[in-house]
Amino acid sequence: MRDLKLPDQRHPEKAHRPDQAQPRKPAWIRVKAPGGAGYNETRRIMRDNNLATVCEEAGCPNVGECWSQGHATMMIMGEICTRGCTFCNVATGRPDALDAFEPGRVAHAVATLGLNHVVITSVDRDDLDDGGAEHFAQTIRAVRHRAPGTTIEILTPDFLKCAPSALETVVAARPDVFNHNLETVPGLYPAVRPGARYFHSLRLLQRVKEMDPAMFTKSGIMVGLGEDRQAVLQVMDDMRAADVDFLTIGQYLQPTPKHHRIERFVTPEEFAGYEKAAYGKGFLMVSATPLTRSSYHAGDDFARLRAARQARLGLASS
Repeated sequence: MRDLKLPDQRHPEKAHRPDQAQPRKPAWIRVKAPGGAGYNETRRIMRDNNLATVCEEAGCPNVGECWSQGHATMMIMGEICTRGCTFCNVATGRPDALDAFEPGRVAHAVATLGLNHVVITSVDRDDLDDGGAEHFAQTIRAVRHRAPGTTIEILTPDFLKCAPSALETVVAARPDVFNHNLETVPGLYPAVRPGARYFHSLRLLQRVKEMDPAMFTKSGIMVGLGEDRQAVLQVMDDMRAADVDFLTIGQYLQPTPKHHRIERFVTPEEFAGYEKAAYGKGFLMVSATPLTRSSYHAGDDFARLRAARQARLGLASS
């Protein structure tokens, strides 16, 4: 399943880049090595169903905790991305053809794990006319059929090179949460996310709300890439203007020396300040900690997100 090549082989598009020093992690960012019965069982289910997970492909620091609880973020449409973002550990290259049986295997794994909430993401597929939108929709429908009690959160690419109908296809499949990450502040896009466009991604999230105002929207950024506080606060304002409900902020961790360097480790106190500021700007839900990732504790956060909406609707009607 997981590509075990050396960094220069796994990321040939980054091989020409000079090595960037990888600073020692502070105590608040360190986690235990993965292992244990629950972790191994989740790993077995992923292998038996020939499924990729962003947990492994992106080198998530929370994989041990999440997999020990039977939680995994499914990554559909292969393990090779058509983009070459400098922060990302997913391999870049020419992807294989879509697997028509993958939606069924994802649904089987969700049912086998007994998940109350599942997060489904993908690589960017700029090689496909619809960016993989129909494959997302098929996967959502398969999970609904096989595990009707499971709530579904999707973390999509930006569909930058697709017709507007691509996004419409995904929204029409009715996921419970539509997540698309802005990843960083706009000034860093050329260096961090060169294949993407900040305002396109922002508009994508806004269009989801226009098509289905009841659908929860979610987005996240990393910090420690060289942004300043004012730029982060501006991203919050931009997200709220697009009616984004849920914001995640986490510490960027450099996968290899060939990736974008860590400019600094943001302190837990600074994260707490971002959380307070975000709630003050009107987000229904905020997760801002060094180890926050898009799907970390996603099920628990979804329950709190629904409760926050109900409370706000109650206040509005009283």
